[in-house]
Amino acid sequence: MTSCQADAANIVFDKSTDGSITLTSSGSWTVNALDNVAAVLEQAVKKYSHDIICWELSAVERYDSAGMALFIHYYDQLITQQCAIELIGATQQHQDMYRLLRRYIQEDKTPAPALSFRLLQPLHNIGKASVAFVQDIMAFLAFVGESFISFLYAVRHPGSIRGGAIVKHIEEAGVRALPIVALTSFLIGVVIAYQGAVQLEKFGANIFIVDMIGLSITRELAPLITAIVVAGRTGSSYTAQLGVMKITDEIDAMRTMGFEPHRFLVLPRIFALMITLPLLIFFADLIGILAGMFISHLHLNLSYTEFFNRLQTVLEVKHVWIGILKGPFFAWLIAAVGCFRGFQVSKNTDSIGRYTTMSVVNAIFLVIACDALFSVIFTELGI
Repeated sequence: MTSCQADAANIVFDKSTDGSITLTSSGSWTVNALDNVAAVLEQAVKKYSHDIICWELSAVERYDSAGMALFIHYYDQLITQQCAIELIGATQQHQDMYRLLRRYIQEDKTPAPALSFRLLQPLHNIGKASVAFVQDIMAFLAFVGESFISFLYAVRHPGSIRGGAIVKHIEEAGVRALPIVALTSFLIGVVIAYQGAVQLEKFGANIFIVDMIGLSITRELAPLITAIVVAGRTGSSYTAQLGVMKITDEIDAMRTMGFEPHRFLVLPRIFALMITLPLLIFFADLIGILAGMFISHLHLNLSYTEFFNRLQTVLEVKHVWIGILKGPFFAWLIAAVGCFRGFQVSKNTDSIGRYTTMSVVNAIFLVIACDALFSVIFTELGI
């Protein structure tokens, strides 16, 4: 037998020899007398399942809404656990309050998942993820459409382009990114030179390290690595900035005052990054080649003069341009995804971190996919 008394409220569980359970409630079930009673009921819910329960209510003097809500909650819990419950002694007043509160308390009668449902759960999850993915794509396309309309407006009304904001974003996304881009490009040049030198030295083909460094850095590595760095640095900042503006209702205030957020917030960021990223890629080309030249001289005893002469022979200008021309495409993807995720932030701080992470992941994936597409196209065209 288990019982609890808190002020005037009391509840007793008595299990008979035939396995049935008698639950006796008594006293005054009011808000000030329910804490310990609730604790006993919580233990009972964990203990009893598929049992026959006789719930005796005749000794209850009165209920308030808190006591009746507690009764309804644990009654539903026991029903969910497949218990058969018989109520005895409920007065008309108790029944009236029960019917009143039942309208506003959702019953928790969700049965335990059937075996067939558990087996189909992976397919259910895949279906939900697929629907969410399609909805995400549709939302992004709608965002791109709104941005394109704002772009057409800017073309027809050049005076509406916010030059000051573009310059400010160029400084934040370009000038302040020079140190990390330089460090990353230098290390990439060092890695390519060292790894290539180890293999080429075996065959006495030291001079071909110049071909490897020049072509790989200008065509692929500098654009890709720089875009990834910018996606992690600038794309995430776009999402965080717009997300904070969304939480503080600044974007809603702009719409109320007649300012179109895409025209005033999105386009300056996209224009700035599309101008900045090609310049950063060219800067990364220079740093990466200089790093490779230094390691070639240090590890392979290749003089700087030999390196430059070979570089002029093997590195055509088109290879440099191919890498630079990827910049605006990468920049548009990074800026569009960053702003799109920023507008998706809901009005709680947790969503900022979630959507900022999604922004970086999505932008890096799209950049790599776009680079792969460029590689296929250029190879098919023989460029």
